[in-house]
Amino acid sequence: MNDLYDRHRAVLPDWLALYYEEPLEITHGEGRYVWDAEGRRYLDFLGGILTTMTAHALPEVTKAVSEQAGRIIHSSTLYLNRPMVELAERIAQLSGIPDARVFFTTSGTEANDTALLLATTYRRSNTILAMRNSYHGRSFSSIGITGNRGWSPTSLSPLQTLYVHGGVRSRGPFAHLDDDAFVAACVEDLKDLLGHTRAPAALIAEPIQGVGGFTSPPDGLYAAFRDVLREQGVLWIADEVQTGWGRTGEHFWGWQAHGRSGPPDMLTFAKGIGNGMSIGGVVARAEIMNCLDANSISTFGGTQITMAAGLANLNYLVEHDLQGNARRVGGMLIERLRAAAAGLPGVREVRGRGLMIGVELARPGTDEADPSAAAAVLEAAREGGLLIGKGGGHNTSALRIAPPLSLTVAEAEEGAAILEGALRAAY
Repeated sequence: MNDLYDRHRAVLPDWLALYYEEPLEITHGEGRYVWDAEGRRYLDFLGGILTTMTAHALPEVTKAVSEQAGRIIHSSTLYLNRPMVELAERIAQLSGIPDARVFFTTSGTEANDTALLLATTYRRSNTILAMRNSYHGRSFSSIGITGNRGWSPTSLSPLQTLYVHGGVRSRGPFAHLDDDAFVAACVEDLKDLLGHTRAPAALIAEPIQGVGGFTSPPDGLYAAFRDVLREQGVLWIADEVQTGWGRTGEHFWGWQAHGRSGPPDMLTFAKGIGNGMSIGGVVARAEIMNCLDANSISTFGGTQITMAAGLANLNYLVEHDLQGNARRVGGMLIERLRAAAAGLPGVREVRGRGLMIGVELARPGTDEADPSAAAAVLEAAREGGLLIGKGGGHNTSALRIAPPLSLTVAEAEEGAAILEGALRAAY
């Protein structure tokens, strides 16, 4: 392992982050478990950053990939592609967006890039509204709208970005308000902001902020924002890269918790739909998707092998009601973690929905982030046989828990027990 780590450091960027003091090489997986190069088994509560959505080595997906690979792997979007059309039809219908068109990419970053291109072209404006504490990818334009300093290596951008309050319920100037007053204050802040600028192209928002530590506003905030934005024709882009496909349990898409004023104009997706294969994309109303007046293609977006994987994965998700499983098992897991954290001075909050759970840590007796404790809990959890993630934004540190949606009650209890032990070791 040390040899592989040395080779990694010799040829890959210094800024390419690795978890753990002794980085882990994962060699194979099955169900909700993975194994490292030494043969040790771990319960996977991160799923390749919310990407292994259904299960590791899911037979239905591996079979679809194998069979498609035996026919043709790739031809580009210059040719008709039956699996791409079939998956686009399914996603358009599921999106809730009327007269929807779907464009496939290879990642969530590229999906958000495409949504920004569409919004700025359609609206003839390069001003974007984004949420504080947000994360939208690692490309030049998506970094330019990311409201999280830890993931923003440059202030240069092709866009003018204005940041809005509301993505974090329990911190910031409105945290002391009740939910209704919180939403009202954020709406008034948005109105004030719009009074100081030309009408923006769009608001882009994660219904639950992923990298930011699984934070979210009260239900209905983005619906209230939409009422204000619609008066000026400003579009709403829902970044569903981490919240889509039923992970939150209560809804298939995160935007549906804010659906009182209708669906978004665009939604972006990626991660879980491919169960590890590189699939991203944008769903938009036809008039927005078709606003480009120059040629465009995608070499690798929508390639046959990834579309076959996506179709098989989506079919499995729906047929086995994994959204319902996320709601039931996730609800139990959240309550179990809240009970475990109740007496621990360093746990500030356990939050989340379905199988998208954040445990925010703070230095005992303060409201300040405790990144060293987060790192220690990560290490202790690994030692106990559990893989979790971490995140956070401005002066926050959070553990991120996002297992495959097929997680069983017994596995949830197993993971909760290991995590409780790791938290108690840290505090």
